[in-house]
Amino acid sequence: MIRDNYGRTISYLRLSITDRCNLNCFYCRPCKVTSFIPHNNILTYEDMYHLLETAAKMDVQKVRLTGGEPFARRDILYFLSRIKSGIPGMDLRLTTNATLIAGKIKALKDVGIEALNISLDTLDRDKYQKITGRDFLKNVLTSIERCLEHGIRVKINVVALKGVNDDELENFVGLALSKPVDVRFIEFMPIGQKTLWRKQHFWPGDAIVSAAEKVTRLEPLSHEGKNHGPARIYALPEGAGRLGIISPLSNHFCETCNRLRITADGRLRTCLFSDRDYRLLPLIRSSKISPERLKTVLERAGLNKPMGNELAARDRGPEKSLCQRVMSSIGG
Repeated sequence: MIRDNYGRTISYLRLSITDRCNLNCFYCRPCKVTSFIPHNNILTYEDMYHLLETAAKMDVQKVRLTGGEPFARRDILYFLSRIKSGIPGMDLRLTTNATLIAGKIKALKDVGIEALNISLDTLDRDKYQKITGRDFLKNVLTSIERCLEHGIRVKINVVALKGVNDDELENFVGLALSKPVDVRFIEFMPIGQKTLWRKQHFWPGDAIVSAAEKVTRLEPLSHEGKNHGPARIYALPEGAGRLGIISPLSNHFCETCNRLRITADGRLRTCLFSDRDYRLLPLIRSSKISPERLKTVLERAGLNKPMGNELAARDRGPEKSLCQRVMSSIGG
């Protein structure tokens, strides 16, 4: 079991399987020229499986595969199938932009994937193209429908951007009212060396809740078990879905954080807001390093997991990044 100096137990791992993505969202990749991790430095599926096997033995019960875009990596269905068959107790989830999954949805269900988190920041076609650089909104909406038809639960992740998509709140709430989906608004975070975060674009969680309450009734729900995510969830008594708020800046959840992050090049980050990381790739690939040594490194790294809100408050100007690495490189 991985436990830190604050008494928090780690049961949830976010694993980036690639830093590649077929979209170019301005808040995720603020640089015009993007440099990717060299191929030899990317975790192989064998590397990742070995890591997950070790994590499972340390009571990590939930793993979320992220990117970049996970489905931009070849043979991902093979990897999902191997995890499901080889580590059957692992609660396996994925976050995707849903632009590349149309022909894989039935296969995902057959493999045993029960839920997907789908990134979608607008329901307007022109705005989608401006945010992502691609005209793929129809693909995403079609994939959401097909997921629901195949019994795959859908959580829609919306980066809350004041002056960009705050005028669409009623439409997003309407989506949650009409379909059995979770629509979750995530506060825009100043992540990455050349972050485009500006105070005028910050749309705090409480303001989103207040606006949503003018559209429909909200009923707060308690967290769902020890492997819960960071969202505050609200039932919609008048609708089929739910509303969620993830507020790492205005109403942080650091005291209950149960997560570690692994980047696509095998670096362990104990906190999204901290640039301190631990190189796991050499440990995973070396035949001279035992699994026990890898477990020891995970335990020691976890022990030093910081309080992210303290990092966020320390020596940071209003438009200064919380960390240097961009979100697509960290892994969502």
